[in-house]
Amino acid sequence: MSSSAPQDTGHRLWSVDEHLADVLSAVRPLEPIELQLLDAQGCVLVEDVTVPVALPPFDNSSMDGYAVRTADVQGASEEFPAVLTVVGDVAAGSGELPTVGPGEAARIMTGAPLPPGAEAVVPVEWTDGGTGGGAAAGMTPASAAPEHAGGEVRVHRAAEARAHVRARGSDVQAGDLALAAGTVLGPPQIALLAAIGRGTVRVRPRPRVVVLSTGSELVQPGEALTAGTIYDSNSFALAAAARDAGAIAYRVGAVADDADTLRATIEDQLIRADLLVTTGGVSVGAYDVVKEALSSVGQSDEGAGEDVDGGRMDFRKLAMQPGKPQGFGTIGPDHTPLLALPGNPVSSYVSFELFVRPAIRTLMGLPESEVRRPGVRAVLSAGKALGSPAGRRQFLRGKYDAESGTVSPVGGSGSHLIAALAHADSLMVVPEDVTSVEPGTELEVILLG
Repeated sequence: MSSSAPQDTGHRLWSVDEHLADVLSAVRPLEPIELQLLDAQGCVLVEDVTVPVALPPFDNSSMDGYAVRTADVQGASEEFPAVLTVVGDVAAGSGELPTVGPGEAARIMTGAPLPPGAEAVVPVEWTDGGTGGGAAAGMTPASAAPEHAGGEVRVHRAAEARAHVRARGSDVQAGDLALAAGTVLGPPQIALLAAIGRGTVRVRPRPRVVVLSTGSELVQPGEALTAGTIYDSNSFALAAAARDAGAIAYRVGAVADDADTLRATIEDQLIRADLLVTTGGVSVGAYDVVKEALSSVGQSDEGAGEDVDGGRMDFRKLAMQPGKPQGFGTIGPDHTPLLALPGNPVSSYVSFELFVRPAIRTLMGLPESEVRRPGVRAVLSAGKALGSPAGRRQFLRGKYDAESGTVSPVGGSGSHLIAALAHADSLMVVPEDVTSVEPGTELEVILLG
């Protein structure tokens, strides 16, 4: 927690911006480690990577065909083909190469090095393929017809110098910057690193995020519901959201409303967590178990507490809807950040997007411009005005149309409406000082896709 955070956390409303700033003040990028390439996927590079060797490292053919001297095929046509002596095969990976002299050609495969003396490649479709017949559609496999690596080939078209030749260093030159520090490593970046011979790379690891939901009423999907029970959707939604943000997510089955059990579960999970996220049990009810369980590691609604067990917790109310009750602190010997989100499905998801996702992205070491979801301005398209509570920043589910620059509401404002959330791709933001938004009004829109 920020040492400058107000201590009367239970007696005032925090703004969304204040709460986010407090969360991010306690989160630091993870320490860099060296990882194998595939293990580094999704991680942020912490060093500039330069190219040790040119790519490609040698002139090579971009086609299956014949390596030739341009003078030998000048003026060649189907009626008057150039007849060349085939001096051998050049396959990809070939070491010892035949020299192509005047009146000669070498059969060459895509990616194979251009042999000495050759100046261009003619595709096999421009030749008879060494068969003595008409235009070839392809090459006969070497194992089936080794004689076609010798004999003669008729070339039906001329070729300019360097035709169908990939020049050495045409992709990148030795000493070029391959990837800059701060790059997120996706499949193309992994491919480039492998292509220049890097087997490992130094990155900030993907954060390990443990998600657990609380509530004795929660049943795991696939099990039978009994009276008074519901399926646990929050832990699945938040674990998926954590992965989407770039984290490695661990989902813990729902914990019953028992403070000792929850406290023990959290302690067990600390060993594999860079960030903990709980959902439910942060309001003012008699069974709000997260507040009860974590009161021993910090301050509660009654004010500041002593640092216990290596951390402290604050439970506060935010001037937002949905998601008014929130908890945040650090726990355990490593001061692991913990964000306690409300239990209503929409409240927990909106809270994740606003507070947990930025924390994950900060742990990854991403620049500030990539920590939050992108936002746009869009015009409200609705059949009637949208109401919003005074003094609260409201986040309404929306469907954004980039072509028209409009956004439409999806479902109502209820914090339990999961179906509407599933069909939304954005959040419409209604400021604290606005209580009614008329159709045609321009709004800030947070894009979720």
